[in-house]
Amino acid sequence: MVSANQPTERATAAAAGHTTAAAVSAANAVARQSHPRQQLGVELRRLRDMAGISGRELAKRVGISQSTLSRIEAGHVVPPLPQVLDWAKAVGADADSQHSLRALTEVAHTPEVRDWASSLADRPHLQDDVRAFEEDAQVVRNFQPSLIPGLLQTADYARRVFATFDPPYTPDAAAAALAARLERQRVLYDPTKRFEFLITEAALRFRPGPHRVLLAQLDRIISIETLDTVTIGVIAQDIEASTTIPHGFVIYENEDHALASAEPIPGSMVTRGPDLVDAHRRRWDALTRMAMFGTDAHEFLTGLRD
Repeated sequence: MVSANQPTERATAAAAGHTTAAAVSAANAVARQSHPRQQLGVELRRLRDMAGISGRELAKRVGISQSTLSRIEAGHVVPPLPQVLDWAKAVGADADSQHSLRALTEVAHTPEVRDWASSLADRPHLQDDVRAFEEDAQVVRNFQPSLIPGLLQTADYARRVFATFDPPYTPDAAAAALAARLERQRVLYDPTKRFEFLITEAALRFRPGPHRVLLAQLDRIISIETLDTVTIGVIAQDIEASTTIPHGFVIYENEDHALASAEPIPGSMVTRGPDLVDAHRRRWDALTRMAMFGTDAHEFLTGLRD
C-alpha cells in the first residue's frame, strides 16, 4: 500500500503533464502577442518567473529601476540588447533562450508601421493613442515641416486639416477627432512637463482655409509661446541649412525610456529601438541649430502675422 505522503506514478505523470502544458501555454501566450516588443516582454517575464526571482531583485541585478522592468515586461519599453543579455544571464537562461531573446530584441527594435485603414478599422480616430504618449512623457520634442503641430492648432485650423485626411473621416468621426485633439491640448499646462516645437516657415504659411484661419492660428502660437512649459523654435525659409528637412516627427522622452513617432503617407510609424530613437535625436539637434528662439522667434511670428 502506498503512503499518502508518497506520489503515485499517476500523480507524477500528471505533474509532468501539467508542467509541459504550462510551458506550451507560455509559448502560445508569446505567439499570440501582436507586437514583437510584447513578445519580448512576455518571454523575459517567463524566464524571470521560471528562475523564481522577484522583479525588485532582478532590477537590482540588471541595473535598472523596478518601474522600468515592469514597463519592459508589459511591452511598453524595448530594452537595448546588452540589457537583454544581462537579464538572460541573471535568470540563468540557456543558450537556446539567449538566442531566441537576441532574435526577438532585433525584431522589437524595428519600427512599427500601421496603415491608416487598419488603424481606424475599429475606432473613429487615433487621438487617444497620441494622448497616451504625451501624458506618459516628461519631454515632448515635435518637429513639423508642413503644418502646425496638433497641440498648437486652433479648432478651425484642426477641423480643416481633418477634412483633408485620406481616408476621409465621416462627419461624426471628424467631430470626435476634433474634440479629442482639443482635449489633448490641456497637457500643455502641466507644470511637470516640457514641450519643445520646431516649426518651419513653410508650415507657418500653410493655409488650409481663408486668411483669417491662419491669422487666428498665428495668434494662438504667439500666445502659447508665453507658457513656461513651451519652447517654440522657427526655421526660416532663407536660413543656411545644416541638415536636410525630413518628414515631421515627435520624440517622447521619459526618465527610463523614449520613443519616436512619424506619420508618412501610408500610415503611422512608432520607433522604440534605442539606436533609432537616437537617430531622431541627432536630427533634432541639427534642426535646432537652424532655428531661432526667444525674441527672434517672437518677432518673426508677429512679423509674419502682420
